[in-house]
Amino acid sequence: MAAYSKGTVENAIGHTQATALKGRRFESIEEQNAFLEHWETKWAASRIHGSERRQVQAMFEEERTHLQALPLTGMQFFTEEQRTVYDDSCVRIDHSSYAARPAPIGSIVLVRLFEHRIEIRDRRSQQLLRVHARAERPGTVVLPMAERIFNPSRETRFILNQARAIGSQAQRLCEMLFAIEGRVGQRKLWGIVNLAKRYPNHFIDAACAQALEHGVHSYRHVKAITERLVADALAALEPAPAQPTLTQQHALIRSAQEYGDLFAQACAQDETLQGQQP
Repeated sequence: MAAYSKGTVENAIGHTQATALKGRRFESIEEQNAFLEHWETKWAASRIHGSERRQVQAMFEEERTHLQALPLTGMQFFTEEQRTVYDDSCVRIDHSSYAARPAPIGSIVLVRLFEHRIEIRDRRSQQLLRVHARAERPGTVVLPMAERIFNPSRETRFILNQARAIGSQAQRLCEMLFAIEGRVGQRKLWGIVNLAKRYPNHFIDAACAQALEHGVHSYRHVKAITERLVADALAALEPAPAQPTLTQQHALIRSAQEYGDLFAQACAQDETLQGQQP
């Protein structure tokens, strides 16, 4: 099969524009394609190529057996990033978790990010390990239940100790979340125990109790309840605004009798001025 440079291949476009299409206008793309097909069959294919000194059709017939059908979809672009496999056997991409097995925990894998899917590959051999559809919203967990890890790790024990220090209800909620979701649920546990960096423990513990009662076991729900409890407590501490009082006795306040005398004097002066007018 003959090999051609990029410039040689692209020169065919210029040749077509300068010969077949030069100075011509067509009413539709169908009319143009019909003309080009006639031009290709009757003239372009049978001509002798300038640089190869051979008939174009004869060279094409030699290459025909090597040609393959074009793919049904266009070229798909992607970006490559490296990710660490966490102790829940997932990698984190755009705040979502994706299963990475058989890649071992703690290893670094190569992730190819396409528009609608991700590929997880071995970093050295680039062997394809997993393919997932990209999650549409942050916080999604793409991990089959059969692959979830439920035995507590060193990180799990540390988080549960933090929850125990907050209170019994926080400990109960975190232990229940881990029993339901396994290690992949530790992100929620971290969110709950880290609330202690901003709010007193008894508010967080009370929020966990309400979350258990409501049956809504999410970090966002616990955070919202904690913030409301803190806001209510601060509002209760604020003193009520003092009501203004009016005083009737002051050195600057004249007596009612004095105001009456001034009014009577002004009326008398007004009557005098009216009587003097012609």
